[in-house]
Parts: sequence; C-alpha cells; structure tokens
Amino acid sequence: MEVPEVRYAKSGELSIAYQVFGQGDLDLVFVPGFVSHADLAWEIPVFSGVYRRLASFARVVTFDKRGTGLSDRTLGFGTVEDRMDDIRAVMDAAAVPRAAIFGISEGGPMALLFAATYPERVTALVLMGTFARILRAPDFPQGADPALIEAFVDGIAAGWGAGGALANFIANMPDSPASTAALARYERNATTPGMVQEILTQNVSIDVRAALPAVSAPTLVLHHAGDRVVPRRFGRDVAERIEGAQWVELPGDVHVDGSVGGEDDALDAIEAFLTGQTQRAVDADRALKTVFFSDIVGSTEQAATVGDRRWHALLDEHDTAVRRELDRHDGTEVKTTGDGFLAVFDGPARAIRCAQAIVASSAVFGLRIRAGIHVGEVEIRGDDVAGLAVHIGSRVAALADADEVLVTRTVRDLVTGSGIAFSDRGMHALKGVPGEWQLLAVRT
Repeated sequence: MEVPEVRYAKSGELSIAYQVFGQGDLDLVFVPGFVSHADLAWEIPVFSGVYRRLASFARVVTFDKRGTGLSDRTLGFGTVEDRMDDIRAVMDAAAVPRAAIFGISEGGPMALLFAATYPERVTALVLMGTFARILRAPDFPQGADPALIEAFVDGIAAGWGAGGALANFIANMPDSPASTAALARYERNATTPGMVQEILTQNVSIDVRAALPAVSAPTLVLHHAGDRVVPRRFGRDVAERIEGAQWVELPGDVHVDGSVGGEDDALDAIEAFLTGQTQRAVDADRALKTVFFSDIVGSTEQAATVGDRRWHALLDEHDTAVRRELDRHDGTEVKTTGDGFLAVFDGPARAIRCAQAIVASSAVFGLRIRAGIHVGEVEIRGDDVAGLAVHIGSRVAALADADEVLVTRTVRDLVTGSGIAFSDRGMHALKGVPGEWQLLAVRT
C-alpha cells in the first residue's frame, strides 16, 4: 500500500492533518495515541502494520492530533473537548456520516467522549490500552500516585528525540541502529520535548468517567494483562462502566507490542467484532450533553422598580443577547425558563465561555445573571431534554450568586488544559439529587 495523501480538515482555527485509506465497506476512524505523524508512521513497522491490517477490512480515516505531526501546533494541544471536536471535523471533511471509532491509549478518552456526545455518528467503539481517569482521587483510590506519574513524564520529555522515548510505550521494537534512527526521526517530527511535557501532563489529568454511562454504541475494550504504562485495572474499569461492553484481556506485559505480528491477537478480535456488527438503528435519544441554566437575579424587584413596559423591553434585549451568545458558542436553546434559559452544549468549555459572555453583556442593561452548568447524560425528547443531569444543572444555577457561573466538579475535570480557573465552593446537597456535590465558581 502506498503512503496515502495527507489532507486537511478545519477544526475551529486549526488545520488537522488526516489520511483516508482502505477499501472495506466499514468506515473506521482510528484515533492514535499521544503523538503521531501521518507521513512517517508508514516507515515504522508497528504503525504501518496496524494500518494495513485495518485497511484490509475497512475504509480507515486517521489523523494527527492538534499540536502533533502535520497538524497545526500554534494554539497548543487543547482540552479533551477540543480534541474530540477534531474527530468530528475530520469525519465531516472525509464525508463520513457514521463510523466505528477505534481509540488506542490516550486516543481512548477522546473516542469514548465522542461516542457519548454524538451517538448518532458512532456505529461501534473499540478501546485499547486506555483509561477514563488515571490519577488517584478520593473517589478513585485505585488511581496512580501523582509523584510517580510526574517522574515518568519528566523522563519521557528529557529523552525525547533520540529514539528511546517511545520505546517506553512500544515494546519489542527491532534492536538495530536503523530502527533506532527511524524512531528518533519520528519522535523529532511528531512533536517537541516541550510539547511532550504538556501533552502527557494534560493526559494524566483527563477524567471522562462521566461519559461512560452515556456510551450506547456496541463497545469492545482490549488491554494487555501486564501493561506497564496503563495498568490493566484502568481498562477494566472502563469496560465495567459501559453497559454491555465486551472485555478482551491480551497476553503480555506491554502497552503496545512492536514486534512483527505482536498485535495480531488484538487485531483479530477487533476485526471479528467490527465486521460482526450490523448497521443497527441508532438509539440517539440519550447523549452526553453540557446542561446550562441562566437566571436573572432579583427580577421581581427590578420589574416593580422600572415598570412593566420598561421591564419587558429589558427582557427583550436580554433574550436577544443570550441568543446571540448561544449562537456564537454553538449552544442550542432548549427553552426559556421564566427569566432565564435552558440550553445544551456539546462541550463544557463552550458553555462556560458563553455563560461568562452572557453575564458581561447583561450587565450593560443593568441586569445581573447567575448561571449553573453540569455535564451528564440527558434524554432527548424532541426539542426538549430531561433526566437527572437537567435537574442537577437547575439546582446548581439556583445556588449561584449574582454575576457568578457555578459548575459541578464534572465540568471542571473535563476542561483541564483550557486555562479556565475555578474557586472551590465546597460540597452541597442538591434538592432531590442523591449524594453531595462539589461545586466550583468560574473565576473571571
């Protein structure tokens, strides 16, 4: 197979390099690990071997993530939400309305977040050597020690460019000067040591556990039993949280096996899984969404002060401003709620920035706005949305102060790397919602 042509998709301000190859009836989007290079991957046997095998039964679309390879590097690496958008941009550019999504290692969180957010575009989901969260937390005691992770990241960045850094992720590569030189060239062209530090630091901060219950596509999760980069327990946790997911444990103590035919067992299982899937009707009435509520603070008192005519004029100006910001930030208005709005977004960073813009624009009219934001699975009922996530968003908005955007911890976890800062507002009981919830205020 010749090296496929590199094309470019527009994702926001960035150009994302992608390739299309293979002649199968199945469309498959391959989301690579933390770095890639669309041209040079074909010179590394472990990468080209996987691509050729996938191309034997599918039409494959793959791409270089922002900040790596042949894609733009000017705006940094972005959040997992930004990188998920790159999948959508590449699928649109390649004229792929629906596809199976295959995410390996760091590509896994992107793939499962996409599957949860856009169920109508995903026929099946394959995850290999991946995770939903890595770092230890009070509600994730099985996570990794942050100190050990930091030392690992520093070591990878320090050795980047000589051909040995990727050997920490890919075992059993050929031991020859030519192989080392090819891998060194690949590393240097895929990204820089500084970007490696940024990418890996952001990757270990990923937490997409909230997306797992919303994945409705048939799912296959594969993991090497003795994986020393992403231990087996992380992959098993993902499989257990996705309803109906199939779990395949592969032999070996590797993250990726770089020997000739080293990943044949995995590829056999993937081919059998994907070619056995029927193009069933998509159940798109459940999806992961960012739920946004806004409200005018003290509206009754203001209406009494300015009078009905002036108040209705203010409301019209406010509604126009809100709808303008929703349109600018790709939000979807669901309905008005008295003096406020319910809207949904495909990602939380957009919702936060939209909320901040609404607070600022409403101040021009002398109105003070509070907003609440939560990410969770919603039921889509025509033009309306329902479910626990909607109730949580409403309760969070009710606790916000004037001129404040209040979010749940789930939102904070998903915008890591966005530059958005938060102040902790402590744990709260939300009326009618089980448990206690950590809330955070967006800093202006």
